[in-house]
Amino acid sequence: MTALPAPAPAPKDVRPALDLIVAGADPHRVLDAVFVNAPLRDYSVRPRTNDYTLPVLGLGYIATYAEQQGFNVGVLDAEAHGLGVDETAALINRLRPRWVGMNLLAPTYEMSARIAESLDDGIALMVGGHHARAMPDRILADPRMRLLRALVIGEGETRVAALLGDERRRAELPGVMWRDRLLGTHAAGIARGATAQWLGPDIDALPFVDRKFLPQDPYLAEDGRVEANIVGSRGCPYDCGFCGAAVSANPEVKIRARSPQSIVAELDHLHATYGATAFRFVDDLFLGARRVIVPQMRAFGEHKIGERYVWDATGRINVLHRLDDDMLDVLKACGLREVALGIESGSDRVLAGMDKRITAEMTETVAHRLLERGIGVKGYFILGYPGEQRDDLDATVRHIHNLWGIADRLGRGRFRASVFEFRPYPGTPIWQKLITGGHGPEQLLAYGDVDLTADGADESMRQRDEFNFSVGIQFGGTPLPELRATLANLTREQHDRNRMGVAA
Repeated sequence: MTALPAPAPAPKDVRPALDLIVAGADPHRVLDAVFVNAPLRDYSVRPRTNDYTLPVLGLGYIATYAEQQGFNVGVLDAEAHGLGVDETAALINRLRPRWVGMNLLAPTYEMSARIAESLDDGIALMVGGHHARAMPDRILADPRMRLLRALVIGEGETRVAALLGDERRRAELPGVMWRDRLLGTHAAGIARGATAQWLGPDIDALPFVDRKFLPQDPYLAEDGRVEANIVGSRGCPYDCGFCGAAVSANPEVKIRARSPQSIVAELDHLHATYGATAFRFVDDLFLGARRVIVPQMRAFGEHKIGERYVWDATGRINVLHRLDDDMLDVLKACGLREVALGIESGSDRVLAGMDKRITAEMTETVAHRLLERGIGVKGYFILGYPGEQRDDLDATVRHIHNLWGIADRLGRGRFRASVFEFRPYPGTPIWQKLITGGHGPEQLLAYGDVDLTADGADESMRQRDEFNFSVGIQFGGTPLPELRATLANLTREQHDRNRMGVAA
């Protein structure tokens, strides 16, 4: 992946200036806030080998809205720049912003907490993200979070801007918590009047993400296209047991899709500004509900999107299974290039335990219908889910080979398998079952890298550093060494297929 010249941000090696590493900030004004994406691991210990990570669109939305309200803010994406923990903290301390905001994720919480611990006194800290929602009391009690002045649960644009304007407003902001330093107790804001503007802002009224806050988006992809990531909706109506976006884990989130007109306008804006002709929809709902798909494709057809652009999206297998052939033809004609599907397992028993609402046969049918139209499919798989037995694991391996075989026989579209070891996240439906089953939170939060080098895999095969985590617990019936050998074999096979350009 190659970063673009201005107006898109350039790569780290040609951006030595501190004010440019902190994307989007005006170096000539007092800095109101730096929003930090912590590194997935401490890259001062082991440098990263890959050069691309997914853009932090959530922080980009928050920064864009805050700037619109008149604040000088920037985004420090330590993962994108491959920074170490101490280096990240030192950069922030040199800038001395009024506030630092952090997006907390369970696997990177320790990185975030170490950065927070090293911040200079006088810098106020606010945090949000999935981990903040799932474990607020634990975070508020963490002594490393001594500078924490606001923990924001849920979508942050409007509340973050309110806090930047006046910290005292936290008392009237719903979903904002903090620790009373004198009493040692936790407090929470109480809304005055309607709460919708704070917890679920109108996503069509929000400004487009200003890409100056994203150091690697848009970017020049390997096929020569300029590509950008985009969000078409917020919230997910499903309740998959392992997922932090599960509806039961996000009770206050109202599920909303952007209007087709708004999405088309952003695509055209990204094309006009950066020359982008390829887009990736990263939200759960874009191809996850017929009520969203039909009007969106009608708008794409009217604006001749398929003649001008290509796009990828996540999709729901059960929803795509119910679409008729004509609708799949429309998707292809409107520019759909690849669908990412949460396949997860080849065992119907495991799929039922995950509450996926699909079967392995359904997946193969959907994949066949997409691939025969030349629409690529990327499948995500989880090995070692709680309750999975050896025969379930074997069924998943056969399933992946069946899907590769379908793509090979048709010869029109590529099937890619992306396989991971199960890791639990707090707040997900499976989390409480594991706690009830006798696992302690400390065990379940002990994330570490998955090392597959002994099994013949290396980091270059993984394409990105994201999500290569494990808590080192055997949750199913297959011992971890055997599970990881299977993971390494599948990873190596997919890597070899990519290298040979199978069905590309």
